[in-house]
Amino acid sequence: MYLTADHLELQARAREVAATFYDRATEIDETEEYPFQNAKDLAAAGFMGLTIPTEYGGPGGSLLDVVVVIEEIAKACGVSGRIVVDGNLGALSIIMQAGPDWMKKRVAELVLAGDKPVIQISEPGSGTDVNGMGTTATVQGDRVVLNGTKTWITGARDSTVNVVVAKLIENGEERGLAAVYVEKGTEGFDLGKRNYMMGLRGIPEMDVHFNDCAVPLDHVLMYGLKDIMGRYNNQRVGAATVALGLAQAGYEDALAYVKKREQFGHPIADFQGLQWRLVDSRLALDASRLLIHRAAASATTSGTGLPDPQLAALAKLHAAENAITVTSTALQLHGALGYSRNIRMERLFRDARMFTLGGGTTEALRNLIGASILKESR
Repeated sequence: MYLTADHLELQARAREVAATFYDRATEIDETEEYPFQNAKDLAAAGFMGLTIPTEYGGPGGSLLDVVVVIEEIAKACGVSGRIVVDGNLGALSIIMQAGPDWMKKRVAELVLAGDKPVIQISEPGSGTDVNGMGTTATVQGDRVVLNGTKTWITGARDSTVNVVVAKLIENGEERGLAAVYVEKGTEGFDLGKRNYMMGLRGIPEMDVHFNDCAVPLDHVLMYGLKDIMGRYNNQRVGAATVALGLAQAGYEDALAYVKKREQFGHPIADFQGLQWRLVDSRLALDASRLLIHRAAASATTSGTGLPDPQLAALAKLHAAENAITVTSTALQLHGALGYSRNIRMERLFRDARMFTLGGGTTEALRNLIGASILKESR
């Protein structure tokens, strides 16, 4: 419904690049190391910084452009799909909207070369309750000083660009939340322990400690939870698309397998019960894709460049939950082979499991959508 000829051409290019990632995905899962080569390949293909405006060296692409690329890359490698998300949305969106000119140029150069920006929100005692965070950014003259601990920070060990969300303290008083630009390597930016994960193992999830980490005052980019989380909505659409790509990969593998696997003298695809499982998976995938494309398209028509929050939440909720269902079904259709580590099915299932948690739990998304529905009905 939403894809143009240009989108289809972009999709074909992404599929071509993704073809080189299939074998690497297994290695990434086993070594649990960040795939720098994949990031370089994505940058060379023009898939990092797709959304960077032309005046800063990017193509000025849309959220729908990014979504088209993410699905194809995630089908081959979920970790690389997440790199595309962060290389175009979330933290990058905040910088490109609110950063000073020098910062936009600096970050554009890094991202277009393959750096994956990081947004730091979660803390040991504050996840969904963003307002409950304890990290502070205290204004001291012409600088702001960060103190506190973040956790579950995706890629903090391997990325230069960071946007840290913290409570702004000015003249001894809290002024609400702010987004602060901090580069890895800044004094007082200290990496903590790595949190080893069930899936998507190639992007280290790190603790980060800020110990009197001082940056210039012009590194404070954005004020207020509403504006910050508004920019996070496009990242939710991206995360939904990674979940979709993983589920689509599982479905395609299962479809190929049931057509060739024979029992009782004929392919198991002949069994009506198994055909119905495929139909249910196809239905879920198509619905998720349409919801994602609708949310992405809303960013073009909104006038803000951001997706409608309710549409973004609906897309993320549906894609995340159905990625678990579809990959679980695909694993089941493979029988014992699906449960083994001989093929990628068990990895797809593990990778998909994250998306009902990260980027907004499904429970939190239901609350957000419910509040939006009630507000509309007044």
